[in-house]
Amino acid sequence: MAAMFGSGLSNQTGAAVGALAFPVLGPLGVVAVRQYVAALVLLAVGRPRLRAFTWRQWWPVLLLAAVFGTMNLTLYTAIDRVGLGLAVTLEFLGPLTVALAASRRRLDAGCAALAAAGVVVLMRPQPSTDYAGMALGLVAAVCWASYILLNRVVGRRIPGAQGPAAAASVSALTFLPIGIVVALRHPPTAGALLCAVTAGVLSSAVPYLADLLTLRRVPPQTFGLFMSVNPVLAALVGWVVLGQGLGVPAWVGIGAVVAANAVSLAPR
Repeated sequence: MAAMFGSGLSNQTGAAVGALAFPVLGPLGVVAVRQYVAALVLLAVGRPRLRAFTWRQWWPVLLLAAVFGTMNLTLYTAIDRVGLGLAVTLEFLGPLTVALAASRRRLDAGCAALAAAGVVVLMRPQPSTDYAGMALGLVAAVCWASYILLNRVVGRRIPGAQGPAAAASVSALTFLPIGIVVALRHPPTAGALLCAVTAGVLSSAVPYLADLLTLRRVPPQTFGLFMSVNPVLAALVGWVVLGQGLGVPAWVGIGAVVAANAVSLAPR
């Protein structure tokens, strides 16, 4: 329980710390640094034998790399536009959709309706509503769902953590020229660079290692159920670290999405 809670708190704190570097590096620069850190960590853990990969193994790895980079970029851009709590809640619809799609229970149909109602509350029309930011959060959700499905394919075809490590490396190489351009146009300060690196460690290295340890001790269903706390943690961390307070309707929408996930994954 401590490892799962620590993983979620670390992930959301890392995103909040990364947001502190947005004024200097922008979401694109922060994501580039995060990709580099993730690649270094996963390469050290997975140690992929890239030369031994066949095309049947490479194509899902390349797709996973594209999804990984797009997911982080759309999420961080959404955080910049609509705040950490709302962005993470919208992204969380990805794994929730994957979980509900595999079920035929009437209860899960009700959970899907509850989650949809929560999204409607979150995206209710207002003069200040940032629809582009909301849309980016939903794109991140699609990417997260794709990330889950592709990881299953990669896991069946490539042993250990070699597949995710290879995908992270390809993604980091893709972001390398982007990072260089961002650094030339907006020279990073020491503080901004430290925030971006910290975001990479807290949102990539710590959660990955904590989840690896946790999944050896708890069933996947229990792990998925505990993931429901992430939108709440994101909202709280966004409030404490970034001063992004949420109104009652937003909390109601977040609660609906969290409840839908919790009920759908609760032991039958």
